[in-house]
Amino acid sequence: MDIQIKEVTTRQELRRFIRFPNTLYKGNPYWVPPLYMDECNTLRWDKNPAFKDCKAKYLLAYRDGKIVGRVAAILPAKYYEKWGQHYMRFGWLDFIDDPVVPAALLGAVEEWAKAEGMTAVHGPLGFTDLDREGMLVEGFDELGTMATNYNYPYYPQALDALGYIKDTDWMEYEITVPQQANEKIAKAAGLVLQRYNLHLLAARNKRDFLPYAKDIFALLEEAYRNLYGVMPLSQEQVQAYIDQYFGLAIAEYVPLVLDAENKLVAFGVVFPSFSKALQKGGGLLFPFGFIHLLRALGRNERADLYLIGVKDEYLGNGVNAILMNQIMNAFIKNGVKKVESNPELETNQNVQTQWKYFERRQHKRRRCFIKQLA
Repeated sequence: MDIQIKEVTTRQELRRFIRFPNTLYKGNPYWVPPLYMDECNTLRWDKNPAFKDCKAKYLLAYRDGKIVGRVAAILPAKYYEKWGQHYMRFGWLDFIDDPVVPAALLGAVEEWAKAEGMTAVHGPLGFTDLDREGMLVEGFDELGTMATNYNYPYYPQALDALGYIKDTDWMEYEITVPQQANEKIAKAAGLVLQRYNLHLLAARNKRDFLPYAKDIFALLEEAYRNLYGVMPLSQEQVQAYIDQYFGLAIAEYVPLVLDAENKLVAFGVVFPSFSKALQKGGGLLFPFGFIHLLRALGRNERADLYLIGVKDEYLGNGVNAILMNQIMNAFIKNGVKKVESNPELETNQNVQTQWKYFERRQHKRRRCFIKQLA
């Protein structure tokens, strides 16, 4: 039967766009619904500061009046300014197991890309590198995380059939927390602190580290500037991410390394796992979703790594050992047994070598696809 593609133009249609995966993945034990409020803030034209520098269209696929797929097409000016590539992004791609649906959705994205003078379409990607990105190609029977997409095995097969090929991959690891602190890492951390006259911020609560929030994002931009698809963030975007994520942060899970002048030289951002809490609440805060999230902040046997950044002049000098020592000590203290690394570019050896001292398994892989346009 014919597929009709309709652009989202109203709040009601956007709500349907956001909620479609709840139907598609109903009963799937591995899918973790995103927080509905965060999705609204990201996708609403009047909420996301990214719309000052980009254009986007949200498309829904209908068959017989029923939604059978969705996709977002994103045209970020900052990407071209930094990388010099006329690429359009696609993200928020979901569809039923019928190749006609992704063909119609991505066909519409490609047509808009051609009309805008683009030479390629790639994704899944978001408005920034801090949005969820990559399509799962390994690990379909592993629990997802708040920070990542989940998809069925037929997704990458459909993209292959449409002429999309690999542009880059991200690896993900599950790390087993040791029962006691690693002596080598602890010794290295102490030596590096002394050698470079560094110290850790003694943060007891969020009020202690929030004054450094913008410094974290400034260092993030420095440390991640050469990674795939990364674009600079505006101050409005930085503030939006601070408001969105740091409200749930726990002080001992955000280690900050400072120099003698109290300038930030390295940071880590870790959260307890919200996967089960989001599944129980269906991605909603109310009426009871916030209770599950609050419980996840308490005793939790799983945690998710989000961000680690080190200033250029300290790279390769063992500063990562300080962060890992603090984070692992916090895990041991709080009874965390398993940790998700979340996506790491397969070419990012600096990050992957951090896990050599720990029991780990590479259990997921996700991919950014690209298609060159005629």
